[in-house]
Amino acid sequence: MPTVCTSIKVSRDGQFVLAAGTYKPRIRCYDTYQLSLKFERCLDSEVVAFDILSDDYSKLVFLHCDRYVEFHSQHGHYYKTRIPKFGRDFSYHYPSCDLFFVGMSSEVYRLNLEQGRFLNSLQTDAAENNVCDINPVHHLFATGTSEGKVECWDPRVRSRVGLLDCALSSLTEGAEVRGLPSISALKFNGSLCMAVGTSTGQVLLYDLRSSEPLLVKDHFYDLPIKSLNFHQPLDLIVSADCKIIKMWNRDTGKQFCSLQPQTNINDVCMYPDSGMLFTANEDPKMNTFYIPALGPAPRWCSFLDSLTEELEESPESAVYDDYKFVTRKDLENLGLSHLVGTSLLRAYMHGFFMDIRLYHKVKSMANPFAYEEYRKEKIRQKIEESRTQRVQVKKLPKVNKDLALKLMEEGDDEAEEAPRKKKGKALPSILGDDRFKVMFENPDFQVDEQSEEFRLLNPIVSKVGLKRKKKLRLLAQQDAASQQAAEDEEPEGKASSEEESSDDDKSWVEEVREQRRLLRQENRDRRRQERKDADRDTVLLDRGQNQEKTSQPQFYQLKPGEEFRSFKDVAHKQKLQKASLEDRLKMEESSGINSAVDTAVGSKQLTFTLRKSEQQRKQQQAEREHREERKKLRRAAGHLSSSRGRGRGGRGRGRGHY
Repeated sequence: MPTVCTSIKVSRDGQFVLAAGTYKPRIRCYDTYQLSLKFERCLDSEVVAFDILSDDYSKLVFLHCDRYVEFHSQHGHYYKTRIPKFGRDFSYHYPSCDLFFVGMSSEVYRLNLEQGRFLNSLQTDAAENNVCDINPVHHLFATGTSEGKVECWDPRVRSRVGLLDCALSSLTEGAEVRGLPSISALKFNGSLCMAVGTSTGQVLLYDLRSSEPLLVKDHFYDLPIKSLNFHQPLDLIVSADCKIIKMWNRDTGKQFCSLQPQTNINDVCMYPDSGMLFTANEDPKMNTFYIPALGPAPRWCSFLDSLTEELEESPESAVYDDYKFVTRKDLENLGLSHLVGTSLLRAYMHGFFMDIRLYHKVKSMANPFAYEEYRKEKIRQKIEESRTQRVQVKKLPKVNKDLALKLMEEGDDEAEEAPRKKKGKALPSILGDDRFKVMFENPDFQVDEQSEEFRLLNPIVSKVGLKRKKKLRLLAQQDAASQQAAEDEEPEGKASSEEESSDDDKSWVEEVREQRRLLRQENRDRRRQERKDADRDTVLLDRGQNQEKTSQPQFYQLKPGEEFRSFKDVAHKQKLQKASLEDRLKMEESSGINSAVDTAVGSKQLTFTLRKSEQQRKQQQAEREHREERKKLRRAAGHLSSSRGRGRGGRGRGRGHY
């Protein structure tokens, strides 16, 4: 609701939940099957009470605070009428289709919905009537008055058949009387049971055949009872005031459980045949409570059962504050192994729990020299603290000594630079960090300085280190120069820091290129050696057959039309057929068929020179001979040009001759 929810009800078919609230006054209907809002209707004034006349939301009646009675059908507003006095509650009598309205009057107004007119009112002895209810079995009409009495009427004869004085019955021995209790809640259960709630916080349970209450239950809050409900499966009564909801047994009055929301309660509604209940609060949110002990979850939220079962199955962790955990080895050292299996030891995981007092007593008896050990430990700690003030010798680890030495030097430089920094927090050293301790202890983390990755990255890393050292030296020089007079111009012949940084950038690029060239040379030498070893172990095989290597000589049979070149060429062809594309490219690179060009940025460019077939060579030779022949047959036409113009006034008007 936008601000407050005043009342809440569930339809008889259990599909719809309707709630009235403010501000602005409105009614909201929720569909439980779809778990969503069905509709929302705004009203002219606040709702004091409402009721659902049909099994679903198609017929609704609202009693407003301005004496209006409004009827709604399935499509919305249907009819509105007015009662003479301000109403507080109403009930619907199904056999006669009468609505009974009670309020700030001694009369009970009757509105017949079949005839569409008001009938003669019922005249009570009370000045005001607060609540009313109709018994669902024999349709006895009961109204609770402001004087603390309950009047019962028979709708068939329109006469009062009984009167109960609940105000006197609600007073118990030793109770302080602050005022006359009035009736604030009324509810029938079955044909003979009736529960009455008073404005002083008592709930009285009556049998209609007796004028004395069977049971009086006090909430001890001195607040009016807002709602009363019966829970049939467990014979419980659910009573609520604005602070707390209490569930108690209707035979003994023993409390079953209680709920105390954070905000004040206006109304409580039990979902039928389940352990779920809804509350209308002085808060925008309407609360929903599910108690598995009352019953199962409704069909539209059956997943709540599985959730509560998982919560019940989870064991609660026991907290042993006054116990000491000991293992079997500890028990043997203390001489308490014979206590295993007794009540003095409680088995837990891989050991036992024992009383802390017993542990301290046995510890003092088993080790009487504990104080001497404690004293020696304290003396040793004092000696270690005094040794830290001496000159410390740096010990290099067994693994990655060069890296550790480099980190130590950088740490010393940072220690020298730290006093000059005004702000900033010193970073921890890698050598003192437990996360990197294995890198200097496990030989598997040894840096391989001969690997290709290290040789390519080392120039960059070393150059960064040199830059860092230069920067530290520059900062030291600046600090020293700040104490003297500052000079504006640089001396002649001295390069600026920007020029030095640019030269450094170029130098590491040259070093990387040199390392790449050395790596390529080493790869070529290694492949050349591998080819020599492979040629030495090559065994010629018959084409199309795979035979095992033997010590006997092997023969090769030439097929018709095949030209024999050399044994080395045949072996090379067989090797190329079995090799992958990468290996074939490497072999062709070593033989000069293709060439690899290393660019400045480190990428590679491959240029292939393809072998030409015999037909292509013949065609190219024929084209060259044709071009030479055309050159010989071509005659120059330079002699046809005349030194004079070809105009009309010149000589030689005729055409030129050959």
